[in-house]
Amino acid sequence: MSAPVLKIRSAVGRFGLPLVLVFALAACHKAAAPSAAANPVMAVQVVAPQTGDWPQAIGANGNVQAWQEAVIGSEVSGTRLLEVMVNVGDIVRKGQVLATLDPAMMNAELAQQEAAVAQAEASLAKALADAQRAGQLDQTGSISQQDIQQYRTAAATAEAQLKLARAQRDAASVQLRRTRVLSPDDGVISSRSATVGTVAGSGTELFRLIRDRRLEWRAEVPAEQLSRVRPGMTADVQRPDGSVVTGTVRQLAPGVDTKTRNGIVYVDLPRDCGLAAGEFVGGSFVLGSSSALFVPESSIVLRDGNRYVMKLDANNHVHETKVTTLRRHGEDIEIGSALTAADRVVKAGGSFVGEGDLVSVAAGNAASKPSAR
Repeated sequence: MSAPVLKIRSAVGRFGLPLVLVFALAACHKAAAPSAAANPVMAVQVVAPQTGDWPQAIGANGNVQAWQEAVIGSEVSGTRLLEVMVNVGDIVRKGQVLATLDPAMMNAELAQQEAAVAQAEASLAKALADAQRAGQLDQTGSISQQDIQQYRTAAATAEAQLKLARAQRDAASVQLRRTRVLSPDDGVISSRSATVGTVAGSGTELFRLIRDRRLEWRAEVPAEQLSRVRPGMTADVQRPDGSVVTGTVRQLAPGVDTKTRNGIVYVDLPRDCGLAAGEFVGGSFVLGSSSALFVPESSIVLRDGNRYVMKLDANNHVHETKVTTLRRHGEDIEIGSALTAADRVVKAGGSFVGEGDLVSVAAGNAASKPSAR
């Protein structure tokens, strides 16, 4: 029989069974103590909060629109479109021919007015000659003053008729030139409704032109933030692919929309900015910079509507620490004053641990910090 059994039997004989059970339970507890020590629930990477200068900005959304859009239409009536030279997206120069209208009617009208001018010139020449002869006869007394006045009036009337004929000829010439639809400015064609063969009326829209290819972002800014925006300020506009284009504030609308309580800020965008008129995009207005305490966004845990970080103490036990999130910058997020730069927090996977859990720090992780800004 083994020695422990003999000892227990001896103890039973001397002290009784209850006291022996107490000693036995104590011995079992001492034997199990080393194996009952807490084991880490998981290995984690940790990161220390870092401070840096972050830009202060006002976020906004709005439409991209043409700076100015010119409507190009027909200036003559009842004329058929012969040819259309441009299409949507074409870049055009000032004075470039965009379309031509049938000039036959205008040519006929111009020829008629040219003939009227020639007729008026002949009538004026005859009237002037008659008035001159009347003046010579006046010296001999062989003609009455009434007749002389009639000849002079006829000459003046013929001169006025010549001026009218010339004006009508010039108008017909202008109408003929208008059969060539020209671009009023440099820009890009944004819309085309011109179709070969259609009969255009006066004022019929044929094209729309974005003048000088200039676009603007019409950002809707809350009324309480509007006073912080100034002309000349920089604005970062985010393209659909995630890249950012920089614009400049040109002006602010003088009023605020009574329904949305937003004011419009007009931001000039550079040419070839990669945006198109009609797009709805977001952006921000850069106001300067300020110091921020930040951690990776992956370290934020959302629980019960609140935000936490999992902070480690000196023994690598987890403590849920409630934080307030502020600005975002890339993959980092600014937090309130619940932490200091000396703390260690779980970088990712914090939702898998809870208050009081023991964790181990992954090998090679030297409490790396987020990149400075």
